[in-house]
Amino acid sequence: MASRLLGLAEESGPSPGESELAVNPFDGLPFSSRYYELLEQRRALPIWASRFIFMEQLESSPSGVVLVSGEPGSGKSTQIPQWCAEFALARGFQEGQVTVTQPYPLAALSLALRVADEMDLTLGHEVGYTIPQEDCTGPDTLLRFCWDRLFLQEVASTRGTGAWGVLVLDEAQERSVASDLLQGLLRNARLGNLPGDLRVVVVTDPALEPKLQAFWGNPPIVRVPSGPGACPTPVYRDTVPTDRVEAACQAVLELCTKETPGDVLVYLPSEEEILLCCESLSREIEPLALRGSPPRVLPLHPGDGPAIQAAYENTYLGARKVVVTHWLADFSFSLPSIRHVIDSGLELRSVYNPQIRAESQVLRPISKCQAEARRLRARGVPPAPEALMQALEDLDYLAALDDEGNLSDLGVILSEFPLPPELAKALLASCEFDCVDEMLTLAAMLTAAPGFTHPPCCAEEAALRRALEHTDGDHSSLIQIYEAFTQSGADKAWCQARGLNWAALCQARKLRGELLELMQRIELPLSQPAFGSEQNRRDLQKALVSGYFLKVARDTDGTGNYLLLTHKHVAQLSPYCCYRSRRAPARPPPWVLYHNFSISKDNCLSIVSEIQPQMLVELAPPYFLSNLPPSESRDLLNQLREEMADSSKESESPSTQEFGDACVLQ
Repeated sequence: MASRLLGLAEESGPSPGESELAVNPFDGLPFSSRYYELLEQRRALPIWASRFIFMEQLESSPSGVVLVSGEPGSGKSTQIPQWCAEFALARGFQEGQVTVTQPYPLAALSLALRVADEMDLTLGHEVGYTIPQEDCTGPDTLLRFCWDRLFLQEVASTRGTGAWGVLVLDEAQERSVASDLLQGLLRNARLGNLPGDLRVVVVTDPALEPKLQAFWGNPPIVRVPSGPGACPTPVYRDTVPTDRVEAACQAVLELCTKETPGDVLVYLPSEEEILLCCESLSREIEPLALRGSPPRVLPLHPGDGPAIQAAYENTYLGARKVVVTHWLADFSFSLPSIRHVIDSGLELRSVYNPQIRAESQVLRPISKCQAEARRLRARGVPPAPEALMQALEDLDYLAALDDEGNLSDLGVILSEFPLPPELAKALLASCEFDCVDEMLTLAAMLTAAPGFTHPPCCAEEAALRRALEHTDGDHSSLIQIYEAFTQSGADKAWCQARGLNWAALCQARKLRGELLELMQRIELPLSQPAFGSEQNRRDLQKALVSGYFLKVARDTDGTGNYLLLTHKHVAQLSPYCCYRSRRAPARPPPWVLYHNFSISKDNCLSIVSEIQPQMLVELAPPYFLSNLPPSESRDLLNQLREEMADSSKESESPSTQEFGDACVLQ
């Protein structure tokens, strides 16, 4: 078998002179010239020298587990999956496909793009990826890159059992929760014999190698040698510049003036600064290109497939690439042509504050050691214990946990949805309140990217936007926008005239179909559309409050200063909120339910709708109201709860009391 694998490995890498005879064993088509160009680059990677050793260990490992250890930039993430695909091909894929897990969704997407290119295969056919809201795979997919959280869901359910012949757990050193759980589950399965003839490949860096070796019971290890020139040289400055964008541009211009060979990677903390830097460089670099092609300035953003491909391409005709980005770690592979790194020394991170249940963008400095590690890979930050405790408390309020801290029956159903727990709870509550059709639309719109691309640029655009607003608030406005979008035939020009994000609305339409299919699969009741009726308006509010009672705020002084119910923090309505855009002077709604709260710059509540406190008292768990911090809002709610209880006792007759309270989804 080993000799057959080596023979297949030779067949998959023919010489350019044999291009008219060589056929891709994965799709039966002749190799393209692009394949041979990339093959030369692959052979130059440090990991290429370990190819045959890896194939032998993968075939002969007694435990079915192989550990691969190597420095970042050695080619592990792009080459190991291809060699595993060759291994599975030699077996005729009898045991299933090859699945590669990644700690970041963007890593799965970008690696699938690159590997499909290197294997000379079509993305979405033989090579695919699975990330939130996007499943780019098909019946012919043999090699799949998957976000580790989604793959953990597959392992925990029966949907994907037996579909994997080789599992590659990449970037194990990131220590994501899903990655650690997967390794624990797979090790326990190995102790009881892995299903079928499953092979597990764990890829990490040398720092975590000893711990993983002990955890897996001393499996065979393939150590990747470090290649010369694999790591770029950072550029450090001792003084702190007042304008980091200008300082980064000057550093790039100095390199271009000195004609130092090699591409340049620039780290800036925010997308706004990235765009400013690229605009400035594009203006100032052009006159410097006296000979040959001018340098290419590439702003690299998450999810930008063409930019990823352009950044990875070899420098052509002597043209230097200047890649400006803020979070290259999510790509999970290195840029081999980079020889200079200009780091601002700052990072912008989303940090969750469990005390106020909100995320904020925090600009923080990094050390030289962190900058050294960030050249090719960023380290993951494990969640704080208080954040985990807060998450458990929130799940308990949502009735997703039982008395022993395990998932309740309701929690099991909620875990099936690829949605935040509060949104999944609201969607499930819509089954009881007969507003599933509207809640499906709202869940899709809340999950997709932001709907508006920019503030209104003219009076005409502002008027067109205002026509889409709903009197009930932002949530109903999102439903109305989606309905108008579908009625327009998903017209891109229609979206541009209103400043709407056409791609986000298309994504919402796709996600809505996936959510509907999921509800049908787990046999949840559906309802007919009734958006616009008074009954549907009340039902939709009840469904939202059932899931979002943790995100309620009250206007304390009638001027739009909202005190959040779960803690004493004051916020204002977002400029995009429909209550802010109305011309007629009106008092802000006294009680609102919000989707997001940001304390980074604007300190705003976004996607807001007015609610009645009576509905909150009726639908929120009583122990949640009792546990609220002392405030005037809590006193008002408790007083209202007592009044509603007294009124209910007076209105009930002895015969009706026998039937008890109405069933509320808790």
